[in-house]
Amino acid sequence: MGDTPGFLTKATRVLFFTGKGGVGKTSLSCAAAIALAHQNRRVLLVSTDPASNLDEVLGVSLSSQPIAIPGVPGLFALNIDPEAAAKAYRERVVGPYRGVLPDAAITSMEEQLSGACTVEIAAFDEFTKLLGDPKATDPFDHIIFDTAPTGHTLRLLKLPAAWTGFIASNTTGASCLGPLSGLQAQQALYESSLRILSDPSVTTLVLVSRPEPSALVEAERTRVELAEMGLTNQQLALNAVFVARSGNDPAARALEQRGKEALAGAPAGLKALVRTEVPFLPFALIGISNLSRVFDGEIRPEVVLQKSGVHSSRVMAPLATLVDEIESMRRGVVMTMGKGGVGKTTVAAAIAVELAHRGHPVHVSTTDPAAHVAATVEGAVPGLSTSRIDPAVETRRYTAQVIAKSAPGLDAQGLALLEEDLRSPCTEEIAVFRAFAETVARGEDGFVVLDTAPTGHTLLLLDATEAYHRDVLRTMSDVPESVRKLLPRLRDPQFTKVLLVTLPEATPVHEAARLQSDLRRAGIEPFAWVINQSFAVDGFRDSVLVDRGLREIPYIDEVRKDMSSRLALIPWQPEPPVGPDRLRELAQEMTATRME
Repeated sequence: MGDTPGFLTKATRVLFFTGKGGVGKTSLSCAAAIALAHQNRRVLLVSTDPASNLDEVLGVSLSSQPIAIPGVPGLFALNIDPEAAAKAYRERVVGPYRGVLPDAAITSMEEQLSGACTVEIAAFDEFTKLLGDPKATDPFDHIIFDTAPTGHTLRLLKLPAAWTGFIASNTTGASCLGPLSGLQAQQALYESSLRILSDPSVTTLVLVSRPEPSALVEAERTRVELAEMGLTNQQLALNAVFVARSGNDPAARALEQRGKEALAGAPAGLKALVRTEVPFLPFALIGISNLSRVFDGEIRPEVVLQKSGVHSSRVMAPLATLVDEIESMRRGVVMTMGKGGVGKTTVAAAIAVELAHRGHPVHVSTTDPAAHVAATVEGAVPGLSTSRIDPAVETRRYTAQVIAKSAPGLDAQGLALLEEDLRSPCTEEIAVFRAFAETVARGEDGFVVLDTAPTGHTLLLLDATEAYHRDVLRTMSDVPESVRKLLPRLRDPQFTKVLLVTLPEATPVHEAARLQSDLRRAGIEPFAWVINQSFAVDGFRDSVLVDRGLREIPYIDEVRKDMSSRLALIPWQPEPPVGPDRLRELAQEMTATRME
């Protein structure tokens, strides 16, 4: 390591770590929190990610209250639990009316507050308490937020303005969240949060990226959007910067060169930021001991283990074999799901290109706010079309349709009330969800491949199914057929194939395992697992890459033995899997490994 990062030597009271899914936000925020605690500071580390893995990284079972981290005096951590926050929020809004209003009215209020939007605003309430209420964090010198993947983070940071504006303009006293009294009481807190976020002497935004084009593009998008919101105190943390240690390993040279080229092509605005580089490490950033090494001194090379335990006798299914089974359906939906940054977009694009090459009509789309599907396909493929579910576009379309449908039966005042209701932030959630259902419905006429958003956002979409019916009935007299049939379609293994994509590391594997459990509770059985970007195969000679591959083996074995009867293993690719030809090669490639 080089010098101590600027965001630690001159640390503001509030630090936000944000960026594209999978770039290492949690690891670096934990390492930064430990480093500050080692400077005798009292630090509170907070995860705002609905799919938080802070517990696993720190090795401590966390709750919604600060818990002292063993072995690090002065460090405390908590998870904002969206479901628990929503339950408390509903009771805070509904509680005062119990025994005052009829039971039917109370039931109606509770149903109205059961949607995904309530979960989001309730979690946001907890976030603003920590950010905007000095009393809530008075014992701490620093508050570090490990934020969710970029799309969610930007929505979270924009919510103070959105809700403040909605409260100011709403005249009915009601919203999609029920009585506005629950929101108005928080208005001063929201305004305080905005001031703190915009004050460079108090808040630093650390944009976490990797030396990869898509991650750097996402970091630049975040930089611009945050700057437009007045959040200008930004720094760049470049994670997993690789330097080859072996001159005779083509893969190592390719990995180093790709990083250099990506950084050289980074946007000028991003290059102008103060930058901290964290090396590509052979060990996992899990546990206090490993996390303490990131910013506390020079990283020493690990002792390279012998690769005697790896044999090429256990054959796993290549991606093309999974496509054979998918093709037999003749139509339907393929969904790639998993933690952000594991390669869902690449796997989705490879499957879509292979199906199209076999002569099938294929539409590939994404619900991910940080979509890169079209850029990955990068070229015309006969029979293949691409799209993105754009929240802004879908919200405008949904709003126009609702008004057109309802306007003939409303007077001027009624129309004004409807337009006011549609300006609430909840409308976007409904609009995006409806577009998701419509895209799934296209699977009746051909193949639809959906590159879904990072886990937390995806689960919100799936969880919203029943609540959506109630929300949409506020503004429309009927529920679209695509929404009515959505859950049956997702639960039908002859129509929907879910592929869980992961990396051969502890956190992505265990995150995917939790997602598999959640899907099964929703009546959706995953079709297969795909382990991406593995170094646990023959052909790598660089000491760091060999060591990294050896440490992957227990996680590959865990998936093979305990998680799925179908498993595809994709080695790390020296050439980026971009464009139709490379994607077909990826789909066709077969790997054979055995873990003993």
